[in-house]
Amino acid sequence: MSALDSAKQWAREIKRDVVALWLAARDPRVPWYAKATAGAVAAYALSPIDLIPDFIPVIGYLDDLLIVPLGIMLAVRLVPADLMQEFRQVAARREKPGSKGGLAFIIAIWALAALALAWLFWRRPA
Repeated sequence: MSALDSAKQWAREIKRDVVALWLAARDPRVPWYAKATAGAVAAYALSPIDLIPDFIPVIGYLDDLLIVPLGIMLAVRLVPADLMQEFRQVAARREKPGSKGGLAFIIAIWALAALALAWLFWRRPA
């Protein structure tokens, strides 16, 4: 198997695991801490916008190449192995869902950051 084939296989597995985590976040058999982690990771990974936009040199791709895979690995470890296997099987047959919650979360972070910057720059010195 070539390096390109390995990379494609890894990308397919990541996509499948994101959908599996999305399913895990909604399943009552999953512990609350695993649900919270799985839900946050899936919402961020499925969000149509990034926390750090890709047009920012180097760090723009940092979340895609490092943060998302590490979050997925953590969440997968928190979900019980037998349930994760079940979610992976279901995820392999499903389409990737969209994440309106993830979109709202990222927009809220950017809005709060903009408000904080506005407050810092426009407050009057005492």
